[in-house]
Amino acid sequence: MSIASNSPSPRLSVSAAAARNLATATVTALQNAETTPRWLHRLLPWVDVAGGVFRVNRRKVVVSRPGLVSVEVGAVVAPSLTGVPALSAVAPEALAALAAAFRPRVLAAGEALFGPGEAPAALVVVADGTVELTVAGPFGSDLRQQLIGPGGYFGEDSLAGDKPVTAAARALSAATVLVLEAADAAGVAGVKEAIAAAIASRAALVATSNAYGEAPIALLAGHTGEPRLPTTFVDYVDHPREYHLSTIQTVLHTHTRITDLYSNQIDQLREQVRLTVEAVKEREEWELINNPNFGLLHEVAPGFRVPTRSGPPTPDDLDELLALIWKKPAFFLAHPRAIAAFGREATRRGVPPATVTLFGSPFITWRGVPLVPSDKLPVTVRDGVATSSILLLRVGEAEQGVVGLQKAGVTGEVEPGLSVRYSGTSEHSIASHLVTRYFSAAVLVDDAIARLDNVLIGNYHDYRY
Repeated sequence: MSIASNSPSPRLSVSAAAARNLATATVTALQNAETTPRWLHRLLPWVDVAGGVFRVNRRKVVVSRPGLVSVEVGAVVAPSLTGVPALSAVAPEALAALAAAFRPRVLAAGEALFGPGEAPAALVVVADGTVELTVAGPFGSDLRQQLIGPGGYFGEDSLAGDKPVTAAARALSAATVLVLEAADAAGVAGVKEAIAAAIASRAALVATSNAYGEAPIALLAGHTGEPRLPTTFVDYVDHPREYHLSTIQTVLHTHTRITDLYSNQIDQLREQVRLTVEAVKEREEWELINNPNFGLLHEVAPGFRVPTRSGPPTPDDLDELLALIWKKPAFFLAHPRAIAAFGREATRRGVPPATVTLFGSPFITWRGVPLVPSDKLPVTVRDGVATSSILLLRVGEAEQGVVGLQKAGVTGEVEPGLSVRYSGTSEHSIASHLVTRYFSAAVLVDDAIARLDNVLIGNYHDYRY
């Protein structure tokens, strides 16, 4: 009679668990999900700023460019009304009275503000949403005259009573507008005279300036014989803008025991420095796009900000940007979700974007211009609707475009403009290293960058066959 035994069978070889004590594991460098390709940093030409300050000299502008009107809590911010050329000469106390005279009007998507020839003599400021101005075309269709987003306005000349608005206006999306009637403006002391003087002065300057508001250079062409040649000179802006390099810094701490004992395969100090530098570079790209003083989103001139017509980014919208930045456009910069949204719209129209390979990676293009992704462009969610912006840049100092600024040759430099300096060891055996990056960005002329706003990124098409 056999007796069953539950005892384990004797091992015939050394166990895997025991054998692992004699093996050396193969380890990887620390993986960092925060790291991105940072295409913007690679595509921007970088200028070495030896003295820490970069001055952008321009030709003198004699005709100031229109600005945007700020709206806060449903009311016009009075000082921002000077961005309207017709109101540029109005006294501050009168501007406050005008700001209080605006009346709000809420429009539903598709609702007409007024029809052709029905516009009252009034200044209309768009506080929220998108408003389209159209005129009747010669072939029976409506032609878009202007697309106006938040902060934009129209009807300023009608305040003087000599140029009524002849276009029709309607809201493309739910919108809020603020209306200043000419009669209310005329009721404020000194305003009517200041408006008339500002309009007349601006008209005289426009007649003697080039298309960019600069004083023209007198030339004579197509002449014969011996006429008297004109004399001329080129005037410069009196107070050019100066960009001071921005700084990103941190102090990296490492214990000497860690770096001494545990650096057999991977140098612990080098790994700590590498990961810290990666974080610095990620923050740098965010600053290049979003910094309120020099970030590209904030450097776009008012005349180069375009809202989308229907929400999702369509080929027509990107063509609008290309019409503004037509002098050697370099690349679009957009959030990956905005690029995907454009791809859906282009595919929907039967024109799927072509691709191009840069730095070994594929990028979709439009009209041959690549769309470069960056997750540093913000995505704004309002009432559950996500929107973003798309930038179009021309780059390079020789092209009067956008350039990156950095200070090369600093002490402890590990790459241009970025240094790691040993700062001593404390009594607790903590070694300190100062990590520093000096950088900024500059837009050399206004037409080097344009921005598409209100880009709806959540629109999908349901294809049914």
